[in-house]
Amino acid sequence: MRTLVYWIKRLIPGWNSSSVCESSAQTGARLLFRGNAWKASVAVGAPARLAAVLALLAALNTPTAPPAIAARGEATSLHVRNGALALQRGKSPEAVQHYTTALDDRSLPDDRRATILNDRGVAYVRLGKTREAIDDFNKAVELFPEYAATYNNRGNLLLALGLIDEATKDFDRAIALAPGYAAAYNNRAGALMQKGSPERAIRDFTQAVTLLPAAAAPLAGRGRAHLELGRPHAAIRDFSRAVGSDARFASGYRSRAEAKLRVGHYNEAIEDLSRAIAFDISNVEAYTVRGQAYLSTGNFEAAIGDFTKVIELRPQDARGYEARGLANAMAGIQESALVDLNRAIELNPRSAQAFAYRGYAYTRSGQPEIAKSDLRTAAKIDANDPEVLWAKAATDEVLGDVDSAIADLQKALKAKPNFKRAKDALARLGVSVVAGGDKVMKGLGTGDWQVVVNGQNYFAVNVKLAQLRVPLEMMGEGKPRLLSWEEKEKPFRKIGVLTYHSGVIEGPNGAEEMELAAIIDQRTNSVVAIQPHRQGKKVAGWTWGQDGTVTVASVDGVTDQFKLRQGASVASAVAGRKSRRRRRRSGGGTPAWAPWAEDGGFGFNATSKPRRRARKSKRRYRKKKKKSIFQLLFN
Repeated sequence: MRTLVYWIKRLIPGWNSSSVCESSAQTGARLLFRGNAWKASVAVGAPARLAAVLALLAALNTPTAPPAIAARGEATSLHVRNGALALQRGKSPEAVQHYTTALDDRSLPDDRRATILNDRGVAYVRLGKTREAIDDFNKAVELFPEYAATYNNRGNLLLALGLIDEATKDFDRAIALAPGYAAAYNNRAGALMQKGSPERAIRDFTQAVTLLPAAAAPLAGRGRAHLELGRPHAAIRDFSRAVGSDARFASGYRSRAEAKLRVGHYNEAIEDLSRAIAFDISNVEAYTVRGQAYLSTGNFEAAIGDFTKVIELRPQDARGYEARGLANAMAGIQESALVDLNRAIELNPRSAQAFAYRGYAYTRSGQPEIAKSDLRTAAKIDANDPEVLWAKAATDEVLGDVDSAIADLQKALKAKPNFKRAKDALARLGVSVVAGGDKVMKGLGTGDWQVVVNGQNYFAVNVKLAQLRVPLEMMGEGKPRLLSWEEKEKPFRKIGVLTYHSGVIEGPNGAEEMELAAIIDQRTNSVVAIQPHRQGKKVAGWTWGQDGTVTVASVDGVTDQFKLRQGASVASAVAGRKSRRRRRRSGGGTPAWAPWAEDGGFGFNATSKPRRRARKSKRRYRKKKKKSIFQLLFN
């Protein structure tokens, strides 16, 4: 027995019979020693080390095989290991060859054959061979119907093919077999997002985060769900934690930038987009959004540069020419603007925005009468487009029809509440952005603060802070109710915290009340962040440092830190993975946002892992790796 324990410890690094925080392999080993060999064999991901333990136990209870059979078994195991290494290194054709050779061994038991079929299916997916992958996953399920990883993998492939209901059934089955399978929760949440059920998706994303608190994928997924539900501050919080877990998570930076743009943090959004572009220099969307952010800050030259890059990457897409045409027009370079917009109209004669921007360019060049012709054409195509309404308002203002301009700008803002150019135009005309749109909700305020509703959105307003509107993001059922307002002393003078009831959510112990706290900078009339303050009986811990930082130990066990008083509404927001309790981690490989990442992450889960020696050498390499230029610039 001592020899067996020795080899299990060698095969499963960190394994200990008294361990509380277990990997999937450790969980399997624990189940083995409790006599639950069957449950151990279907542990999440069923890593190769666990499979080796199972084989070791089987060997102890099985008569010695003839030399020829033993040699064949060793050759099969070698092919499986080599296939796993090839899969990890992105050499999918080589992996398929090794797995196919291993499957030629007719002496393989059904469960072992199923794991190899599962891994070959993953390799086929990466090669784009959908039919072969489906066949392998189906065969694996027939041979080993209690194997959770194959259901997860087949579900992912079905989801990619647009078969959402079938995919969801596979994820349900994977979770039923392995309740600690974080990847399956994450992927089922993705299916719910595609079904248009972001609230239900958040519950699954949250379960995945609980199981794997340092995984970027479920954090980013939950952030996207919050963004879809109109909770940009909650989204920023999740995206910040995602990029804190994976500093090279380009889509996380891109998504956080989108959320920051919604709350008016333009310069921070530009920084995030620059990081995203550094990791993916051909990302057209990132250049487009950064160009729009530059436009919002008045940096026309930088905007023109980004839109030029968009055109280089997609020369036949009218949208790049439209955007650069607008930037040139706003910069006063009307000749270049008209050239770009003429090209945009040539590429897409049904583009309302191209005609609207060209009308704006004519107005800026002193030809408002010519502009009116283009604006009429734009209105025929889409009279309710916010950009069309904005451009029309600019021309009406020049022609002296201020009332018409104001009406169009207000209509544009109703359709697009975060439309900065429309807000700026109304402010220039001396009109309140929300004139006549707010309805006071009696009995929900505190002190000088009141709750108002505008459309479907709630805000906190204060007569003493006329330029400030605090969005009251709701996390559950109910209406927001303001609870307290606290103004801080030096070095946080003019910083305040507004706490409010944000609804009732379904927690681990049933229905729980949720409170959020908005950190407000009165000097800049801005909301720095909105943080969870209380959930049920759990209350966040707030530490206000003399160095101008506030640290929030959130109710979900994660610590967020904000650096205040550095000239901007928030100088930095760093999400740290400082869990207050050790959490059980489920397997499935290293998390990744891609549907079927090369590292076997939250997409498809290969079960065979390379030998420990290869992994150790890779860790040594990582320790010696020098910092990149990006790390030196954006440390």
